[in-house]
Amino acid sequence: MDQKHTDFSSRFGIDPAAAAAMGTDELRHHFHIDGLFQADRVSLTYTHYDRMIVGGAMPVGSVLPLETIKPTGTKAFLDRRELIAVNIGGAGAIEAGGHSYDLAARDMLYLGMGTQDVSFASADPAVPAKFYLLSAPAHQAHPNRLIRIGDAKRLDLGSKDTCNERSIFQFIHAEEPKTCQLVVGMTQLAPGSIWNTMPCHVHDRRMEAYLYFDLPETARVFHFMGEPDETRHLVMRNEEAVLSPGWSIHSGAGTSSYAFIWAMAGDNVDYTDVDPVAMDELR
Repeated sequence: MDQKHTDFSSRFGIDPAAAAAMGTDELRHHFHIDGLFQADRVSLTYTHYDRMIVGGAMPVGSVLPLETIKPTGTKAFLDRRELIAVNIGGAGAIEAGGHSYDLAARDMLYLGMGTQDVSFASADPAVPAKFYLLSAPAHQAHPNRLIRIGDAKRLDLGSKDTCNERSIFQFIHAEEPKTCQLVVGMTQLAPGSIWNTMPCHVHDRRMEAYLYFDLPETARVFHFMGEPDETRHLVMRNEEAVLSPGWSIHSGAGTSSYAFIWAMAGDNVDYTDVDPVAMDELR
């Protein structure tokens, strides 16, 4: 398979005992993803956590095709997969299955299994689109669907007193639209709030991936992971992603407010199906 515009790597599954013994470099090697948005490249990470693929596409001087990669084992990328693209950059467009979809910042496009001839473009090369890509195996073809940020299901949670005032935008959830595995949304923290997903939880039935963005250049998010009684952390820059296995907590605190996109794949699509972790269980 000749990937003219695509770079990819693979990440194998890590068990909690192995992760607990890792130092910083090892943790970053297995769970941290950077370099998602490279000019005129599609960058993909194939994970062995529910076979989720996490990636980015940033078209600047050319239109970028969604090329298949060896780990999918199929002629075309979406022959046996579904895909979600969320635009976190300038205005752009996605061609898919003979249709064109215009995406402004924070709009999302769902593409069902079997969609052919997918490509990415920017409206203005000076302000390129940045398409965050998420894909999981599919067993059924669901209709393609463009969901604008204003049409997402919104939940306002938290408070200034606990430094976690935030708005959650559920693009994909149990009711609508239908997917095979993917559940995706975005969380925006209010100015002055820094904590996400605390009190924390785990969900052994599905993995999760986070993309942190809208961070100033000098700001960082400390992403917490690991089993509740054996926590670790990774320091995240703007537009970097992290993998969260089903056994791991996934929470973070930033040096400023920020946004993140969360995506899950696994046994069900029930957003509320989690196993809460009490604060006194954390170590």
